[in-house]
Amino acid sequence: MLSRLETLYTDFKNQLNKLNKTNDVLNLKSQILGKTGTLSEILKSLKDATPEERKVLGSKSNQYKNEIEELVQKKLAEIELAEINSTLENSKVDFSLTDSVLEQGLKSSGLHPVSLIQREIEDIFLSMGFEVLDGPHIEDEFHNFEALNIPSDHPARDMQDTFWFQDMKHLLRTHTSTIQVRGMSQRKPPFQFVGPGKVFRNERTDATHEMCFHQLEGMMVGKNITVANLIYFMKTLLKEIFKKDFEIRLRPGFFPFVEPGFELDIRWKKPGKGESPHGGWLELLPCGMVHPNVLKMSGIDPNEYNGFAFGLGLDRLVMVRYGIEDLRHFHSGDLKFVSQFKSF
Repeated sequence: MLSRLETLYTDFKNQLNKLNKTNDVLNLKSQILGKTGTLSEILKSLKDATPEERKVLGSKSNQYKNEIEELVQKKLAEIELAEINSTLENSKVDFSLTDSVLEQGLKSSGLHPVSLIQREIEDIFLSMGFEVLDGPHIEDEFHNFEALNIPSDHPARDMQDTFWFQDMKHLLRTHTSTIQVRGMSQRKPPFQFVGPGKVFRNERTDATHEMCFHQLEGMMVGKNITVANLIYFMKTLLKEIFKKDFEIRLRPGFFPFVEPGFELDIRWKKPGKGESPHGGWLELLPCGMVHPNVLKMSGIDPNEYNGFAFGLGLDRLVMVRYGIEDLRHFHSGDLKFVSQFKSF
């Protein structure tokens, strides 16, 4: 009987390797493990075996049954992946070249306004000696929180409605500060860089909030960096983006990764006739001097080096610059919306 079990298992594996359709795999499983399957028929004869034989055969039967289940699930996953890849390959459309787009009768649109302003800001910082870095969308708890002076019991975590994965150890990054953490750990001061990208929070969608939005954060670390350096670079950035000088102010603001922390506002005239030249202050970006704990977590001696950090909401910049009234346009997929900014 043990020989029959081993032959059954060997034959099953040989047949399974030849199959490439889900139904065929399920049928094979039923033939082996079903109520009237081959394995069930073999087990029925256990009543004629001795107690010692039943013990050995029962254990071996359970082993083969579990292994057959695992092999079936693995094969089904392989077939599903192959089907997905085949579907994607057959339905693939090349939008990378204007000629191929036009050949398929599709109208060329333009670059997304967020992409436009991101590229422009990257060029501005590159001209000032900054690097442009990138980082993963899926992060771990250390890079997203702990390395930024936000331990597990810190109330600042309550300000970010996070998309956690099932293991509760990984998450969709809630800010591009994670790029700063990775950048600091890979460099020795002095350095300066920016990190643009998408971030994700469990926000209720409305005209000014989205679950997926865009940030650009940056920092400069060296010796004897001051708030004056921070103000200079921020004023230069705003002047280059909006093509005019702005009156700015710094208000105290709390952010765990900077000390002191500020909210940078600009004096802003809202669009419309009959309004005063100064429509009020517009909160634009958080900033501050990098907290010593953040430097320590990245292996930088805060007694020797210091620096500033800042964050920009790219979506808000786009709305201000182009007079867009609703953030939901950005993810609408409307080609008419995109085509009004710039062509390929």
